[in-house]
Amino acid sequence: MPADHDEAARVEAACAELAAAGQPVTFAEVAARTRISRTTLYRRPDLRALVEEHRARGHDATTLSGLTVQIDQLRRSLEAVAAKVRRHEEQLRRLERAHRENSQ
Repeated sequence: MPADHDEAARVEAACAELAAAGQPVTFAEVAARTRISRTTLYRRPDLRALVEEHRARGHDATTLSGLTVQIDQLRRSLEAVAAKVRRHEEQLRRLERAHRENSQ
């Protein structure tokens, strides 16, 4: 299992546990439960989006400001996924180029 996926799964589980226990979902608490630094949680868009999504669920998401926050989080999550896809596409291009050069 890739490290990125493992970390995302740990963050998701910690957020779900906190929410199920009726406790506030905070970056500090998620960091403590997952043993992932708060800095990493803030800097990695995919992890930050997970924490913020769970935090928003605790607030009234039907308000205009709640919907605005959700849209912003979804936008950032989509941007993180798009960046990862671009990196993977570039890696595939490099591998295909190397394969063509080696087979000539």
